[in-house]
Amino acid sequence: MELKKSSMAGTLESSDIQIYLHPNAGKGVQIFLDSDVKEIFGTAIENTIREVLHKFSIQNVTVEAHDKGALDVVIRSRMECAVTRALEMKYDWSQED
Repeated sequence: MELKKSSMAGTLESSDIQIYLHPNAGKGVQIFLDSDVKEIFGTAIENTIREVLHKFSIQNVTVEAHDKGALDVVIRSRMECAVTRALEMKYDWSQED
């Protein structure tokens, strides 16, 4: 799927993550991660971001992630929110993973 517009989800509060998504036609997935715990958890954060992109079949996107110590479940939910906003689609938030 191709993003219809840029989007944002999350905050810069402690234990949260702020995600920006931008269309990136034909250039694949580019992830820019800013995190105080990047050295320890950077790979795990990027893997979670990629899993959500894969779930929605997003192949061309620039992701800016500003992490403030968010748990995996928070990263996943913020990504799902940003993706559905960028795709302008409805999402069943009650579904189970």
